[in-house]
Amino acid sequence: MVRASRSAPSLDPESFPADRFVLGGDDFAVDCRPGSPDALGAHVMGILNVTPDSFSDGGQYVTIEKALSRAAEMLSEGASIIDIGGESTRPEADPISKEDERDRVVPVIDALSDQFPDAVLSVDTYKPDVARAALAAGADIVNDVTGLRHDPEMAEAAADWKAPLMLMHSVGEPGGLTQPQEYDDVTAEVRDALTRAVETAEQAGVEQIVIDPGFGFGKSDADNLRLLNEVDELLTLNCPVLVGVSRKSTIGNTLGTPEAPAPVDERLYGSLGATAVAVMRGATIVRTHDVAPTVEMLRVLGATIRQG
Repeated sequence: MVRASRSAPSLDPESFPADRFVLGGDDFAVDCRPGSPDALGAHVMGILNVTPDSFSDGGQYVTIEKALSRAAEMLSEGASIIDIGGESTRPEADPISKEDERDRVVPVIDALSDQFPDAVLSVDTYKPDVARAALAAGADIVNDVTGLRHDPEMAEAAADWKAPLMLMHSVGEPGGLTQPQEYDDVTAEVRDALTRAVETAEQAGVEQIVIDPGFGFGKSDADNLRLLNEVDELLTLNCPVLVGVSRKSTIGNTLGTPEAPAPVDERLYGSLGATAVAVMRGATIVRTHDVAPTVEMLRVLGATIRQG
């Protein structure tokens, strides 16, 4: 079926309530209202994987010194949030224990919060015990790639610390999150699943929630591209939308073919193009490995959008 092209939605920041779209409180504030001047189109979340086996940068930042250096670089390039992850979600990655994950991320978060006290830090984990330890060490936000499916207690952990909670759509269990699934209507089904996750979080007392359609997690290339083009349909959940397309397989397959995809280190321009579409549809947080080029693209995109 050939889908009709869609015009960009009109995004007026006054249409989005500050209590749901401006993350933080007394310590920090990240304005995620679509169209907000503060967002320059969107905020950039820099990826800091302290893992030996992530698909793009595994093993590069496993020491505190290297992690601090990379964080300093991303902050200087314009990152609004640093997302620290201690367990890879690449295809067929082996899940690790909460103890091992905690030992990887907590010392890094502790060092980051000490050296960069004004930086907004997110912990990328689906384990409540790791989230609690990370929040105690100085993390500000929790990013759960299972959208509370793995352990709904994550919502209580975030609520106890009054931390914003990011909920990503995915299917399956850790170690198999990227396996494609069949959808009758991918956008509607992702929206419905995220609606349930948001309700669970709100019932636990979480006040600030970010939703992520889970680009590359359990979706075909066609599903991923459709979701990017229909990000605005997720804004009906009354939550900011995060997208993470950086260097993922759909970008490689689109630039090349599934049989001969573009190499990971040659996916920057494709990632920027996909990101631009998502931001024009209303996404206001972009998770990326490539902070400087993404910030530059968003600065021009945001200035252009505000002229409309």
